[in-house]
Amino acid sequence: MNFESNIPQIAVLRKRVEERFGKPLTIHNDFVMLVEDIEKCLREHISESTLERVWNYSTRGNGTVSLRTLDVLAQYCANCLWFEFCKGLDDEQGIESEVFNVESIESCSLSSGMRLRIGWLPNRLCVVRYLGDNCYVAEECINSTMQEGDTFSCLQFSLGKEAVLSDFRQKGSDAPGKQYGIGLKNGLTTLKIISF
Repeated sequence: MNFESNIPQIAVLRKRVEERFGKPLTIHNDFVMLVEDIEKCLREHISESTLERVWNYSTRGNGTVSLRTLDVLAQYCANCLWFEFCKGLDDEQGIESEVFNVESIESCSLSSGMRLRIGWLPNRLCVVRYLGDNCYVAEECINSTMQEGDTFSCLQFSLGKEAVLSDFRQKGSDAPGKQYGIGLKNGLTTLKIISF
């Protein structure tokens, strides 16, 4: 039985193997050393070329992984077989997607100059002004990393959901923009359009 190497469970398996191994697998010698560590720990052999296919490092192969290989890697990083590893992921991850109906404001529905009040825990509150083209500038900020004059882009704000501000730039900085997540655990607690 073979599995496509690009499925999400195999991506998690690769990450867990690297965590157990103690480093990311980026060069051929890393795979050789992993073969040795697996043999030492489990007394099982997998060739480095097989491991390179699992990590999509090799251009050889057909993009599939055998059940035996997955079983050995799951034993190495989680002390269980592949199907148990997948069941464990289902149990630990919970639901990773949802359809939800919440109050939200989309940038495309705003006019330039409109202002929003956004807040998140524990006591962050900011007023931002829409500049057009999904861009904003902060005008008032309380207890926040974001300060007056900082700029960012955002497509949508949703009450109770995290907001990711892209191309976040602090006022006067020439540094490249960064990603800035707000309301990471509990989402936005305040979301309101205020006067022009």
